[in-house]
Amino acid sequence: MAPAFIITIDTEGDQIWSRPRKATTRNAAWLPAFQELAQRHGLRPTWLVNWEMAHDPVCVEFLRDVLARDAGEVGLHLHAWDTPPLEPLTDDDAQHHPFLGEYPEKLMREKLERLAGVLEDTFQHPLRSHRAGRWALDTRMIRWLREQGFTVDCSVCPGIDWRTTKGNPQGAGGPDYRRAPREPYFLDEQDFTRPATQPAPDALLEVPLTIRASRWPWARTIFESYSKRHSWLRPNGRNGVAMRECVNEAVAVGRAHLLFMLHSSELMPGGSPTFPTAESVARLNEDLAALFALAQARGCQGRTLGEFAAEWKASVAPLV
Repeated sequence: MAPAFIITIDTEGDQIWSRPRKATTRNAAWLPAFQELAQRHGLRPTWLVNWEMAHDPVCVEFLRDVLARDAGEVGLHLHAWDTPPLEPLTDDDAQHHPFLGEYPEKLMREKLERLAGVLEDTFQHPLRSHRAGRWALDTRMIRWLREQGFTVDCSVCPGIDWRTTKGNPQGAGGPDYRRAPREPYFLDEQDFTRPATQPAPDALLEVPLTIRASRWPWARTIFESYSKRHSWLRPNGRNGVAMRECVNEAVAVGRAHLLFMLHSSELMPGGSPTFPTAESVARLNEDLAALFALAQARGCQGRTLGEFAAEWKASVAPLV
């Protein structure tokens, strides 16, 4: 059977990489065209929504329509530095972008509860899917997600070590995912880079981002680490062929899933450093059309993150 093809979109403000003092959300106007492209190829995006986009009227209207048509899913994606309650962790959280797990647990939970409450009130749909801001999963976060009825996370980047990426300048950096599995697994709450040995019925399923080892394993610089040592199912304007290779390899070896990701702001010219012009976004859309057409032609099944998790859990039941 061909793998499930899961589209995840970090639905967030414009140019977050530039550390804006106040987030803008103009990229919301570009979301419907992406949704239409995905639907033409039988794919069902999961929109992982953060604080500012949950309050943008254009984004809200669009996602309500997606849910009403059962054409996709809304999940949670939290940026700790601008999600209330706003209690500073560093001398300038807007500049440093601390990881959620670096805040005290009480404040971490309050932020999660605030955003989850807004999303559920706005969309009148239960939340099941999550991706941590800046990829930084945390064991306390996993416990909260499970307690709140979430079923699936997609924060893990197999083969990637984020420890040199700082949130709090005085902190230890991001998580080390080098040992993490590439296939879905139930999270061990003490070590989320390994499968739980005896998962409970409410265990959180991890569906890792699709990242494959590249043909240049000797690359050593930071740039080469991302462009050569690993091939991500994530567009960067130069990897259309590599992304299609990911699909062909997954089908050939019988992988269970392909997890694609993109930031909503990357759909808008000037919304990200990766796609700064109308021409670069046009090339992105060409790459996306070719990738999605290949996935459809190879028999991949479009699934939201929550749908995939439900099917996986039904076929591989956790232990009591």
